Amino acid sequence: MSTVSQSTAPTRTRQREGNATWIVVVVCGVIAAMHIWKLPSALTEVQGDLSISLVQAGLLLGLVQLAGMLGGIPASVVSERVGLRRTMALGLGLLVAGTVISALATTSGVMMAARALEGIGYLSVTVTAPALIRRGTPTHRLTIAMGAWAGFQGTATFIAVLGSALLLQVTDWRMWYWMMAVITAIGIPLLLRYTAQDPPREGGVGAAFRRVWITMHSWKPWVAGAVFSCYTIQWTAVIGFLPTVYQEYGVGSVLGGALSAVAGGVNAVGAVLAGFLLQRGLPVRSLVVTAFIVMGITAIGVYAVDWSTLPGTFITQFILVCIFSMVGALIPTSMFRIAVDLAPPGGSPPAVVGLMNQMQNTGNFLGPVVLAWLAAQAGGWHTSWWLTATAGALGIALIMLFSEKRLGISLRAK
Repeated sequence: MSTVSQSTAPTRTRQREGNATWIVVVVCGVIAAMHIWKLPSALTEVQGDLSISLVQAGLLLGLVQLAGMLGGIPASVVSERVGLRRTMALGLGLLVAGTVISALATTSGVMMAARALEGIGYLSVTVTAPALIRRGTPTHRLTIAMGAWAGFQGTATFIAVLGSALLLQVTDWRMWYWMMAVITAIGIPLLLRYTAQDPPREGGVGAAFRRVWITMHSWKPWVAGAVFSCYTIQWTAVIGFLPTVYQEYGVGSVLGGALSAVAGGVNAVGAVLAGFLLQRGLPVRSLVVTAFIVMGITAIGVYAVDWSTLPGTFITQFILVCIFSMVGALIPTSMFRIAVDLAPPGGSPPAVVGLMNQMQNTGNFLGPVVLAWLAAQAGGWHTSWWLTATAGALGIALIMLFSEKRLGISLRAK
């Protein structure tokens, strides 16, 4: 009897610790992503306070991704050398610093510089999270954990957009930023408490560079990152400007913020459902192709129709956006599930995620800017579907390059 207890107790302890690890990592990811989505509902107020134009507003929405466009690979080198947990904790600290500077900003230049600093922090969290989840999660829970991680953006969107829409009724955007700084600071001790210490790494900086260099010479992470960017360029642009679109339709700020929050939040629901679909054996490529097709069709319905001339029918547009967001979640869930398996022998799983983040953040950065430019050129949002349709078609073409024979791995979750 005592022998059984002694043998099973450590296993149960490791399982509990493993479940706590991925849950805390996902929570920290949600907190980090809230810094992207803390801005949309406050954007009109920030524009007025700092005299920012519409195109500059699009740049401000996407600027947090600029660090991700340039720093995905450097961040993976840091995580390889410093460790996953330390890098994530550092990222949360940078998010706190950037948010405090933003709350104190009096010019658009300072605001944009602080937004870029937040981008570095956000990148440090998102590059390390999948590998940290993989390291500390029981095998039978991995697909569900990755599904939960893939929904971190949608969950953050729901909380941040709805929370800011409500809070901005009773306070200003600067107080909202101070609150975000406090919430983020709380995440650091949670991370350190519920994740295991980083194991010692073999070799120094040179060894870390070699692992990353080997990964960069493989074509697989590049294609995965390009597919991811074809998704993010659509999703970030559509959801990011949704509060502004609803304001132009005459929808109240609270209702517009609530609708936008729900539209972003259903992405998290879709991510969890996608995790179950993957666990049931549905192949990654089929799920990604389906998602791109549905996103393209619904985006045409969202933008090609002038909903402002049809009183009350913005609800139909809202339903289409929700379908767009929820089904689109099949893409990040699928790509995150196979991401760490794409590292070549002797390569670096964090480098795969870093490269994917670098490319997806390019989509996050370009999406709002291009969408704002199209709207400004057309004098409305009716040509915006050009962006989503083009990105979706490219994404389908790219994912077709992924086959089990070419990759040498299974495209079905085990």
